Amino acid sequence: MASAVVDTSDLASRGRILANSEHNHLSNSFVNEAVVSNSNANHMSSDSSNSMSKSKHSTNISSSTKTQSTETNSSRSFVILGVLFFTSILVMVFIYLRFPNMDLEEKQYIKVPQDIADAKNLGRILSRYKDKYFYQVLAGYFIVYIFLQSFAIPGSIFLSILSGFLFSFPLALFLVCLCSAIGASFCYLIADFVGHRLVEKYWPARVADWQAQVASYREHLLNYIIFLRITPFLPNWFINIAAPVINVPLKLFFLGTFIGVGPPSFVAIQAGTTLHELTSSSDTVSWTSIIILTVFACLSLLPVLLKRKLQRKFD
Repeated sequence: MASAVVDTSDLASRGRILANSEHNHLSNSFVNEAVVSNSNANHMSSDSSNSMSKSKHSTNISSSTKTQSTETNSSRSFVILGVLFFTSILVMVFIYLRFPNMDLEEKQYIKVPQDIADAKNLGRILSRYKDKYFYQVLAGYFIVYIFLQSFAIPGSIFLSILSGFLFSFPLALFLVCLCSAIGASFCYLIADFVGHRLVEKYWPARVADWQAQVASYREHLLNYIIFLRITPFLPNWFINIAAPVINVPLKLFFLGTFIGVGPPSFVAIQAGTTLHELTSSSDTVSWTSIIILTVFACLSLLPVLLKRKLQRKFD
């Protein structure tokens, strides 16, 4: 009996020891798993932080690279613009050197006219040499006019007036329209290459307003360009610079300019036939010229208005 009791007690004691051992083992396992889990979580958190840090660093590098690239492109664009400008100057100097020998009094008037007095003096000098050196005078006029238009330099209006004094009316009109279209197209290309950011920075409101107008006339863009060239609502230099920014096609721009500058050039050339009687550029403006420009402006939009009217009728 005593032996049985001792065995039973011994078995119970061993059972408790095994139970405690298993309990401790399980507790240690849970603790180890928790430690491992926390370690993994910390590792994942560290990886995530490193990833975010790398992403921010990469973004900063990308932004810095873009800024440097933009500055490099801008610098290169201005260098190219400077090269084009000085190349044009050299071409005009070459044309000037091809002119006949002049005395000092005559040479002082060979310059881009800035007022009617300059245009009169230049016209008086060139008319002396026009018959004998016609092609030199024509080439000089052609190059200088395109140069002024290309770089948006004032003075082309006086050259338009001067053409009416130097050349026959048909030749003068064709010459002014062609020079205006070529020069404006060069200005378009220069602005497209150099001036996108400058235009959007300094004239955002005007560009946005013109974008809205052009969008509404997208189907009749040629008519719209002709209308803008005829009317004085927007200066020509602004149209030349803004056109590439709002994605006006170059072919339409050239054709619209060639046709659109015709009516204003007609008025200026007509005034140039009596250049010696003019006292200022305002003398070229009369009620007759205003009526002519108004009629041509209305005619330029007439196809647009008729098409819209027909569309409403059939709709």
